[in-house]
Amino acid sequence: MRTKILAGFLLLTLSGSSLAQQLAFPELSGYKKASNYPVYGPDKLGNYIKGAADTYLAFGFVNLHVTEYKKGKIVIKLEIYRLSNNIMAFGIYSSERSPSFRYMNLGAQGYIADEAINFFKGNYYVKISTNSKIEKVLKSAESLALKVSNMLEGDSKMPAVLSQFPETGKKINEETYINESVLGHEFLIKAFKAAYQIGSDNFSIYIMQNTNSEEVKKTVNAYITSTGMDPIESETGRYLIKDGNNGTIFLAWKDNLIVIIAGLSKDQTEDADRYASEILK
Repeated sequence: MRTKILAGFLLLTLSGSSLAQQLAFPELSGYKKASNYPVYGPDKLGNYIKGAADTYLAFGFVNLHVTEYKKGKIVIKLEIYRLSNNIMAFGIYSSERSPSFRYMNLGAQGYIADEAINFFKGNYYVKISTNSKIEKVLKSAESLALKVSNMLEGDSKMPAVLSQFPETGKKINEETYINESVLGHEFLIKAFKAAYQIGSDNFSIYIMQNTNSEEVKKTVNAYITSTGMDPIESETGRYLIKDGNNGTIFLAWKDNLIVIIAGLSKDQTEDADRYASEILK
């Protein structure tokens, strides 16, 4: 029996190792591939991206494949980060983008910023960079990005929850995903966030999608009791609460969804209610 368990463990270990190595790199015309990097797992990521590894690990980092394409002194580097799922891939991608970048139809979404091309698709976050500003080299980097996008498995779609954010006042390409400590609270996790502006008012809307209404009630009660208020019994509701760290918060919930609106004042309850109603309809 012990022999069978050991054999099964070894088979599982070898299968995992094999999967980690099964990512092929496409050819790039005129360039030679130089893949002198190991496959980085969670325990080794800090050796490659010192100081930033914790952020990637918080988004369910699985492994990283790196290779370089060389032509003389010109180098194009390709990094393929595999995350635990599509939402996590969007999370790390969105944490590093800016609305000022030049966006392109690549994977689920991609952009060009200086000598870098970044995009995500399925469970993958891809980063391509070069040490050259020559237009022809940048075009080669774009060609590589397209090849990698076509090679990788997974949907070329943004997370479905993003479509639930109301469009009025929403800032373009500023949506993010926060996996832990939403608004600085340990009990608030897994939230999509969108930034808004109406007139001179800037505020944020968070959508948290739970597995069921019981999980919603547990999270809502944790938030409400943290402010000194009594817990609620209702399956649905709307509250205006005073968060010691974040000021006035509008909190609404229904079924498996929680909506949090931060940045509006007490006298803007009507605006907050309108946005919450559109999401929870």
